[in-house]
Amino acid sequence: MEPRHTYDQYREFCELARQKQVIFYYVGYFSQNIITAMAEAVKLRLEQSGTAGPTRRRLFSSFVEMAQNIIHYSSDALSPPQQLDKELRHGSVCIGVDAEGRHFLLCANPIAIDQAETLRQRLETLRTMTLDEIKASYRESLRSDSPEDSKGAGMGFLTMARDASEPLEFEFQNTGDAATAMFFLKTTI
Repeated sequence: MEPRHTYDQYREFCELARQKQVIFYYVGYFSQNIITAMAEAVKLRLEQSGTAGPTRRRLFSSFVEMAQNIIHYSSDALSPPQQLDKELRHGSVCIGVDAEGRHFLLCANPIAIDQAETLRQRLETLRTMTLDEIKASYRESLRSDSPEDSKGAGMGFLTMARDASEPLEFEFQNTGDAATAMFFLKTTI
């Protein structure tokens, strides 16, 4: 009867996702091709659910930024660390609707422990900024070079903070491995 038990667990998972109004969830390895396919599914799902245009655009933009961050910074990689193209890295992303009817995005991925403090500082700074300050910083980032430790233009967190209706939430969790931490990020739109 082992398969029956497995089906029961999956049914419980599906029921919990339905109750929590999860509209998209993926856990596994991320690549540019996988992000492209997921982005198309997310876009269609949001359109079909009747989500307003401005909310859809902000959700989609934040989804792409979260997925890109997983590709660039997850410490669980199938591709070699020096490979900067066609990276394949592990993480998860979830889109849902909270009890107040607001959309949320969550992502999680392991990161090198030495990146945790830098991320914490960036995110804490963003949490203290006003929307006008975030927008000004975003415009300034468009005109400047990428930070040394960034694989993008340093725009991902700014984009998510600009599009969010509340400050970004984050957490680092011990993984039991002294070299890594699990990084969780949430935005509400």
